[in-house]
Amino acid sequence: MNSNERFSIGELSKATGVKVVTIRYYEHVNLMPAPPRTRANYRVYSREHLHRLQFVRRCRDLGFTHDQLRDLLHLSVQSRMRCSGIDRITENYLNDIEARIADLRRLAAQLRRIKNGCPGKGRIADCRILAALKPLEGKIPAHPRGTYV
Repeated sequence: MNSNERFSIGELSKATGVKVVTIRYYEHVNLMPAPPRTRANYRVYSREHLHRLQFVRRCRDLGFTHDQLRDLLHLSVQSRMRCSGIDRITENYLNDIEARIADLRRLAAQLRRIKNGCPGKGRIADCRILAALKPLEGKIPAHPRGTYV
């Protein structure tokens, strides 16, 4: 691959494993710079677009939010600045990951305890797992968006 190589959106998609619709979305939310277009209005991507999309995909695979990713991308081109901004972003994200891991461990322990109390041989109507997961009578859990489920 040479530095002057150009890609169509389909070729970029194939090279990175990112769907075409996702590439367009990343352009729309400013995670990818808009590429130049041909006279026929087709997008033409460069090697720099390829590298940027690979970076974006890796960060998204690791769970970074769009805002964190924008901050990382902004800082990545500030080569003369100190890396404290990147350290701050990663430290905050690491704290989030560790909190989620702790939550998942608690959930796993609860599910293990419930499952161990159910031999799995009875009828669904008598299932202790379903009984343990049901909300208490008269209490309807609120949906996160304010509607009820």
